[in-house]
Amino acid sequence: MMKNRTIPAPAPRRASEADVLAEQARGGDMGAFSRLATLYMDRIVNTCWRVCGHWEDAQDLAQEAFLHAVQGISSFQGRSGFYTWLFRIAVNLSIAHRRKQARGPRLAPQGQELDWDQNHQAAKLVGRTRGQAPQPAEALQAKETQRILLAGLEELDPEQRAMIVLRDIEDLDYRQIAEVLDVPVGTVKSRLHRARMELRARLKPALGEE
Repeated sequence: MMKNRTIPAPAPRRASEADVLAEQARGGDMGAFSRLATLYMDRIVNTCWRVCGHWEDAQDLAQEAFLHAVQGISSFQGRSGFYTWLFRIAVNLSIAHRRKQARGPRLAPQGQELDWDQNHQAAKLVGRTRGQAPQPAEALQAKETQRILLAGLEELDPEQRAMIVLRDIEDLDYRQIAEVLDVPVGTVKSRLHRARMELRARLKPALGEE
């Protein structure tokens, strides 16, 4: 006769610094929220810029995201990490801004250079369409890759641009993107596939391909 075996309960997830600060902020500690802002401001600004395409707008959008977060911190339930929750606010604001911007005159993208090398997934989006083209010096190639990719991203609709940014530039995995956009993982995969196909189609003229 087999004896009943007691299955140990899973170890509780260790709270991160951000989790602790978020819980304190929910309790009204604005000093804790200020520390959260210090932790994440640079990443949020960079993400807003990559989605909306304009550096000054990105700084305004990041400030707006933190304002929304501080006003809604009591609604944060901790089902996802604080950063994912904040990231969702920032990305949605940036998509809405980009959609509104698309209805007006098109502006040239402004901001800093993206920080990737030729092994980065975003660079491969361009590199895979090059075939057997001769390779220039690596530094010059990286700069040209960025120029071509940014020009292609400018032509995508806001949701497609966000998909490329989140997966191929920010390096979020499918589950994280699903949490940020509040959609199933399968939806993320299908939308990302369509966005990549659309981007590659738009890159062909810049790469001299038919």
